[in-house]
Amino acid sequence: MHMGQADKVQKLRAAIGSVIVGKEEVVDHLLTAVLAGGHVLLEDLPGTGKTLLAKTLARSMDLVFKRVQFTPDLMPSDVTGIEYLDQKAKDFVFREGPVFSDILLADEVNRATPRTQSSLLEAMEERQVTVDGKTRTLSPFFFVIATQNPVESAGTFPLPEAQMDRFLLKLSMGLPGKEEELIILERFERASGDPYDRLTPVLTGRDLAKLKKAAEEVYIHPQLLSYLADIIQATRDCRKLQITAGVSPRGSLALLKAAKAYAFIKGRDHVVPEDIQHLAVPVLAHRLVLERTYGILSAPEKLITQILDQIPVPTETWGR
Repeated sequence: MHMGQADKVQKLRAAIGSVIVGKEEVVDHLLTAVLAGGHVLLEDLPGTGKTLLAKTLARSMDLVFKRVQFTPDLMPSDVTGIEYLDQKAKDFVFREGPVFSDILLADEVNRATPRTQSSLLEAMEERQVTVDGKTRTLSPFFFVIATQNPVESAGTFPLPEAQMDRFLLKLSMGLPGKEEELIILERFERASGDPYDRLTPVLTGRDLAKLKKAAEEVYIHPQLLSYLADIIQATRDCRKLQITAGVSPRGSLALLKAAKAYAFIKGRDHVVPEDIQHLAVPVLAHRLVLERTYGILSAPEKLITQILDQIPVPTETWGR
């Protein structure tokens, strides 16, 4: 990796770490998704810092941040925007919705109706929205962080498979341990105000575009591509694993892009088997459709771990 690029990645991690305490792995996964051009589903209890994480990510890269609180009465036009008749101009004018941003936090996405959830689909997949027959392009950096509460399911509409498949990673921040909790409390106690307020951008959009390009160019050995394909194929061996549907080709491409971006963030110009193993659960588990999941919340994660245990890991020198 070019030294300047490695420095930029480190600066970005440090900037986010100055606000978000002790969540290095979550931050690395989030940056992996940004560089791989994917979106993230954060499943966590309220109050764990999901909004702060999204805002911190946006500010440290000088990107436009918007947040939408998803509710049962939210309309698709509240997300994408709407054409309305401007009485003064005597013409129709388009008022942009919050998708016209760089980082969009879709808070409690499963509280909105399927129709409103699907208004995000085109935006996430195509980076464009079509309103009243007219297609408008979104930011090239458009990145969705959607959140949902894993505990409270009353009044929610579970995300359909097609929507789940559009998230590159599904993550959980988790609650802080005692040491992290103390650091959070001490920061607020010692410092005057919120660390977020003192955060300044360490990257520009131009820097980010270069980092994304460099992540795409990370080398993956043909044997590792074969290893990745073996993992995907194993998820499709449905009879053995009680899976209704295995991982789609979109999922296998997601794992490839994520592995390259993660290797890049870790300062390497090539993928190693550990990158694929490390990302298999957050990239693949939420894409599985299981026959019976009643009472077994972690079943998809366990299945992916089981698959990883069964597939022999190739041994090679992984550079070019």
